[in-house]
Amino acid sequence: MSGPVEEQTATRDRDDAAAGTAAAPRAGAHPAAGRTDRWAWQRRVRANPHQRRVYRAVVGAVGTFLILLGLATGWLPGPGGIPLVLLGLAVLASEFHWAHRLMLRFKHALHVFRGWNRRRQLGFWLLVVVVCALLGWAYLAVLGPPAWIPVQVDRVLAVLPGVDIPA
Repeated sequence: MSGPVEEQTATRDRDDAAAGTAAAPRAGAHPAAGRTDRWAWQRRVRANPHQRRVYRAVVGAVGTFLILLGLATGWLPGPGGIPLVLLGLAVLASEFHWAHRLMLRFKHALHVFRGWNRRRQLGFWLLVVVVCALLGWAYLAVLGPPAWIPVQVDRVLAVLPGVDIPA
């Protein structure tokens, strides 16, 4: 399966090999395999198998924590969710090949989206808003409004079809 992610990785590897900055990694290896580490402490950690296992475990734990924190704070106002999830993915991508490939796919999808014309982007965001509104309505129709919603909001929600307001 060849696609934009594999092409980006292959292009970067060819560029590095041509520049003489790194050896081409073996097939299926992490993009950092065969490259020189940027910092001396990374070389020392990678040279010792025990330290490397501990380091990978810590990187995995920190990356997973950031992703879970992003998912937990995504519903709060402000830019909490998506940046934290992407930061967690970037941390994981520093050590894990699957995370690196996933990050490249996200980057490719972003470049594809940015290449769309304005009308198509507007249509996409309109579709996102409609889907979110339908999910909100389905939630209210099935479970009803939460008890903490003020009475004024209950009156507005009572207009929606299928939403029953408790007395």
